[in-house]
Amino acid sequence: MLKNTQLLVKLSMLSAVAFLLMMLNFPLPFLPEFLKIDFSDVPALLAAILFSPMAGVVVEALKNILYYLFKGSGVPIGELSNFIAGCAFILPVAFFYHKRKTKGALAKGLIAGTVLMVLLLAVLNYFLILPAYAWFFGMDYMLDPAVKLGLTTGAIIPFNLIKSACVAALFIPLFVKLKPWIRQQSLQTGPIS
Repeated sequence: MLKNTQLLVKLSMLSAVAFLLMMLNFPLPFLPEFLKIDFSDVPALLAAILFSPMAGVVVEALKNILYYLFKGSGVPIGELSNFIAGCAFILPVAFFYHKRKTKGALAKGLIAGTVLMVLLLAVLNYFLILPAYAWFFGMDYMLDPAVKLGLTTGAIIPFNLIKSACVAALFIPLFVKLKPWIRQQSLQTGPIS
């Protein structure tokens, strides 16, 4: 019971930090303004490595729910996209790391997470997300296949590559510094399923 309570407190704290980091988003000058970089996947990645992949998914879900409650625009398309992108990025990292717990496994996971996020979001944006923006927000031009292809290849793919590189660049030195603490927390709390 005490371990479950401690775990819930830790996941809540990581979710709150992720939410705050998500609020500190910023656009890149050469990409559409609706694509914003944030570092909110770092706490979710920590949760996925500290506890389990499911813990990372919980942090991703909670930060997006909080963001929607405070900044949402009616239809949670952006929050749902962020949740899917975050999970696509953190789950391979957690899978590789929990299998071997080495720096090499972490690096392979970061590469696999980047590839999965970029490919999955390219497909989802082309077929679902951009059309959803068209339907719900009256952006009919996003239904044009040429516009969808141009946005997907010229903005979505580069954005997700840049975002995953930024998150990895922040996460790796943080992970190196926190590795003894991460090891201690993993022993104290144990995994959740």
